Amino acid sequence: MVDPLMVDMGPLLPEHPIEIIVGIVLLLIVTWVTAKFIVPRFETMYHERTEEIQGGIERAEKAQAEAKEALEKYQDQLAGAREEAARIREDAKAQGARIVSDMKAQAQKEADRVTQNATAQINVQRDAAMTQLRHEIGGLATTLAGRIVGESLDDDERARATIDR
Repeated sequence: MVDPLMVDMGPLLPEHPIEIIVGIVLLLIVTWVTAKFIVPRFETMYHERTEEIQGGIERAEKAQAEAKEALEKYQDQLAGAREEAARIREDAKAQGARIVSDMKAQAQKEADRVTQNATAQINVQRDAAMTQLRHEIGGLATTLAGRIVGESLDDDERARATIDR
């Protein structure tokens, strides 16, 4: 038969009080097993994960510091390369200016040489022309003087003396 007290309490209460004791003992065993074996494993995994994450963060920070250092080195090298390029440009400009100056000096020397040669040639030609003009004018003067004087001045010695006078 069914106990009238039990019916009123519903299906949550066991029929026998031993079931409550067995349930409590099993709950204590499960709690002890969980506390003894499962929780330490979770704690170990938690610590391992924490250390792994912390190590990853440290590695990431170290890598970030190395990347920053590499970036600074790169920027320093880039600045050095820019300075060297500017220096090379300045050297090239200076060398170009020297080449232009040398070429101008060489051209001036060549112009001076050509001018000297031309002047010397002009002087030689002028002297030759003067000598030729003297000779021709002397000849004409001798012929004219011979006609005026009435005497032949064809003799070279006499003609030279007359021309020189």
